[in-house]
Amino acid sequence: MARRDDGVDAGAQARSDTHVLRDKRGLVNRVRRLRGQVDAIERALQGESSCSDLLQRITAARGAINGLMAEVLEEHVREYLIPQADLPEGTREDAGEELIEIIHSYLT
Repeated sequence: MARRDDGVDAGAQARSDTHVLRDKRGLVNRVRRLRGQVDAIERALQGESSCSDLLQRITAARGAINGLMAEVLEEHVREYLIPQADLPEGTREDAGEELIEIIHSYLT
């Protein structure tokens, strides 16, 4: 895959410029809730919260991140990996490789 000087995959950039997420409002709301959860973690660290309370808050934030990741991955799969007649040759393969890289970096 071709990389630009800033390290971004040029093919991925071209695809993402034309790809619009179906439910941006829902995703933005998820991110706002996640931000609130991270703020709660910070307040718990600054306060006198117990370890169990802190762990519960971290677990909730991790669940929110995982949910966001799952939703965006699902959208990506539906957009690029499910066969569509109007997709240019090689797009599915490139998208598959990109998805593999994303999942690998997320899990490691």
